[in-house]
Amino acid sequence: MRPARPCLTLNCFADAPALPDRAGEWSGIVTDACSGNRRCLAIWFPFLPADRLRRNPPKSSGLALEAETPFAFVEKVKGALRLTAVDRQAQAFGLVPGLALADARARMPELLVFDADDHADRDWLEHLAESCLRYTPMVAVDAPDGLILDITGAIHLFDEEADLAEDVEKRCAAIGMTMRSATAATPGAAHALARYADRPIKDEIAAIRQLPVAALGLEPEATQSLVRAGLKTIGDLAVRPMAGIAARFGGDAVGALRHLLGEIDRPIAPIRPPAPVMAERRFAEPVARTEYALTVLGELAVEAARQLEGRHCGGRRFEASFFRSDGQVRTLAVETSRPTRDPADIMRLMRERVEGLGDPIDPGFGFDLIRIGVPVIEKLAAAQIGLEGEAAKDAEVAALIDRLSTRLGRGRVRKLVPLDTHIPEQAQLALPAVEARAPAAWPMAAPGEPPSRPLHLFDPPQAIEVMAEVPDGPPYRFRWRRSLHEVRRFEGPERIASEWWKRKDGAVDRAGLTRDYYRVEDARGRRFWIFRHGLYEEKPDPRWYLHGLFA
Repeated sequence: MRPARPCLTLNCFADAPALPDRAGEWSGIVTDACSGNRRCLAIWFPFLPADRLRRNPPKSSGLALEAETPFAFVEKVKGALRLTAVDRQAQAFGLVPGLALADARARMPELLVFDADDHADRDWLEHLAESCLRYTPMVAVDAPDGLILDITGAIHLFDEEADLAEDVEKRCAAIGMTMRSATAATPGAAHALARYADRPIKDEIAAIRQLPVAALGLEPEATQSLVRAGLKTIGDLAVRPMAGIAARFGGDAVGALRHLLGEIDRPIAPIRPPAPVMAERRFAEPVARTEYALTVLGELAVEAARQLEGRHCGGRRFEASFFRSDGQVRTLAVETSRPTRDPADIMRLMRERVEGLGDPIDPGFGFDLIRIGVPVIEKLAAAQIGLEGEAAKDAEVAALIDRLSTRLGRGRVRKLVPLDTHIPEQAQLALPAVEARAPAAWPMAAPGEPPSRPLHLFDPPQAIEVMAEVPDGPPYRFRWRRSLHEVRRFEGPERIASEWWKRKDGAVDRAGLTRDYYRVEDARGRRFWIFRHGLYEEKPDPRWYLHGLFA
């Protein structure tokens, strides 16, 4: 078993050393994780809000936060201002989260105070998680101030997991982030070691048993009950019968304990699900030219196409990620209306995407990692070209749709798809043309018969005034938009009931009234689709509406 290695960054180090040029695939992550050799890296940022603010000070304050300037964050709790986070200098004076602001100023009058901003902290933590995708696609946010990386399939890129942790440490130090890290067999154990282990770890199991019971992450009352019972460390708790622990302290304590000891595992929720097909390239020297980066991306597209061919699949979505040496990540994504594995088509769409950007891809100090992933794949079988070239024509139309969707935007080019419902206004749905959808047949009129539905529907239907010979009979004349129409021919009624089983969802007619539809033709030969909303048994005075116009 590899020893975990917690690291504490106190000062800013130089940039991380460049990695050797190698291309890697992540298809073995699931296999390795399921084989029992799982390794997780936990990263803890003890001063996340302070490091974020020191890196990006508020412009409105006009203050330059020097390294020696102590400051803290406050928020109102039950009418009193209390500290929610402090920086290293304030912590050295004994200031801790939860302390009243008045008591903090009594100890340190020169303390600077800022309002807590949980949203900014969360955004910064997610940005750090995006940066850690360079190590593994399995990166999860460990709110409020940590990350969990499943490095099972990534250790071979750094020879040893300690080298990977050291690279993370140096990159965080280069952007001014204080961190501690630890590796373990489960996310919970890595989380606990990063936060509670106070010395270098040589034996992972022994280090876990020496952790305080607070490492279980239970509620404060439960933790206090364990301490009062004389169970101060994980080792003290591990030697007790699990049944007794569950009976006295609850099942959560047993579950957390078994997770720390590696007896059970819990999956992490990565910020991005790992793509089934992925190819990447690392550089010994950062790439500073965008055009060369796109050339490398084309080579990676060829490599991804080989993987897709081996799976007899094609991709529907392709994501290109450019990792800068300063930690910034730029991701570009393109979609296709049909599965494809043609590198030329992929790069044509990628270049369309780059040209459509308001701001070009800025390499900054250079890209040290370029990756292409295919998160959405489908089976791609060989197609037979017809004598009249129907398949070629369909492919040209699909290519046009892909280019327009990439250039104009995913939602700007749409297609209509039928839905399985008898409600006229809900019988079709407009979706992005590149979105996957199971093929469905449109209802067709019988040969020689007029269409049962008009081409144009009003949304919502327009109210009209109708005169009928009998109350529940067909319309005799109606007034629409101040014009009177004499009905010469009619056909109907076509009775359509509401979807009563969906009425609670509010997605359909809330009144649940029946509709009687008529196809009518006026004296000038114009044809309309009108309906009476409700039967006389359902409503004493049902109203009439014009729903559509026939061509």
